[in-house]
Amino acid sequence: MPNQSVPNQSIVETALPIRALPNRKISVRKLPALISVATVAVLALAGCGASPSADKASGASSLTCTDSGKVSDSVKVTGKANAEPAVKFSKPLNTKTTEGSVITEGKGDAVQTGDVVELAFAVYNATTGEKMNAGGYGDAAGASITLAKDSGVFPAILKGVACSNYGARVAVVSAPADAFGEAGNKDLKVGAKDNILFVIDVKGQIPTRASGKDQKPQDGFPTVALAKDGTPTMTIPKADAPTELKTEVLKKGDGAKVAEGDTVTMQYAGVVWSSGKVFDQTWGKSGPTQISLSGVVPGFAQGLVGQTVGSQVVVVIPPELGYGSGGQSQAGITGTDTIVFVVDILGSAAA
Repeated sequence: MPNQSVPNQSIVETALPIRALPNRKISVRKLPALISVATVAVLALAGCGASPSADKASGASSLTCTDSGKVSDSVKVTGKANAEPAVKFSKPLNTKTTEGSVITEGKGDAVQTGDVVELAFAVYNATTGEKMNAGGYGDAAGASITLAKDSGVFPAILKGVACSNYGARVAVVSAPADAFGEAGNKDLKVGAKDNILFVIDVKGQIPTRASGKDQKPQDGFPTVALAKDGTPTMTIPKADAPTELKTEVLKKGDGAKVAEGDTVTMQYAGVVWSSGKVFDQTWGKSGPTQISLSGVVPGFAQGLVGQTVGSQVVVVIPPELGYGSGGQSQAGITGTDTIVFVVDILGSAAA
């Protein structure tokens, strides 16, 4: 991404406990990384990759999903779709095997393995009864997760979503092994034996690539070739880099315009103009990711504001609007390097 390495943030600064933070050297975000409640962001945790127990066969073939039980059925959830629900339960909830109950079936298609899914959450410590956090409702950006065992998402969430339809709401009471694991989490006041309650809205499927109408490339910009899955490969012109911020639209989407400070769901690849080397990308790694434009290098935000969802955009960023005179040594970027991003804009929501 367009910036420095992700620091070891305190747990309190993140929004919702969902998945382990990818082990990535470079980040589009400025230091410190800004992760807002609206992004329903991620959490680096030991022990959250525990293997799911063998429950009933999932509609998403390579995953398992969990049965309902007395514990999950005892959770009372009311409220309209796409709004934070009212959740009532008698503490402590205690189960050694993760249970999940369907609150609302959902009228959309069944989720499938490999889908990139947008979720809204309300999360509780089911042992103490304390609400831990909530987000992703209404027009706010929900959590973007890939429905796959190796995605780093808590097994309890995968189990709850795996057999759902789009539009569903489910209540999942997670055994410790399927969430925070034996270590618990001191900062979040989660004990080693605490169960966690996730109330999950399966908001919709997020596309993995831009789908806008092809536009005529501009002279002087890097050329972009796309693989079958949409992965871009940039070729840098044999010319001096522009000294000003430059943008080019390769695909024009018909979605909403990106506004200043929005949280944008995107795929991107970043290249150093002088070497042509990729220093970071989501393609083939994390997949679509959500980033607040309030926490990125200036040129990246300026290049995306005003663009439309569904577009693919090339942004050429001079040093003063990128990493500045200090560069980014981990990425091989010097203080005089221009950097280039190709960005697929997949969604955008106000912070």
